[in-house]
Amino acid sequence: MSDHAGKIRIDKWLWHARFYKTRSLAAKQVGAGHVRVNGAKVSKPSQNVSVGDVLTFPQGYLVRVVRIAALSERRGPASEAQTLYLDMTEPQDKPPANPKFEGKGRPDKKQRRALGLTRVWDDH
Repeated sequence: MSDHAGKIRIDKWLWHARFYKTRSLAAKQVGAGHVRVNGAKVSKPSQNVSVGDVLTFPQGYLVRVVRIAALSERRGPASEAQTLYLDMTEPQDKPPANPKFEGKGRPDKKQRRALGLTRVWDDH
């Protein structure tokens, strides 16, 4: 890990730190305006970040807040990636539950039989 001249592209850093599986996914999130650097929205993946910047971005069901601790020249193993940032995300109790089935969507076979919805075939 080197200082890499003090700056690196935000999409590249998010990819190196293993927050996104591919660099293009990181670039899409930044381009869509879902990432903030020091509280300001960023809409260009080419935005440079440096050590000490605070990034806020969604990941899954929670909003991550991380402070950049180091820059990297490559996307290394996960243990190395965890040294690139300090996680300041507040812990959450548990993820939101999946929505329960409320009679929406297509009924299954048992429900179709109960409703009398059977397929009628034409006998020609």
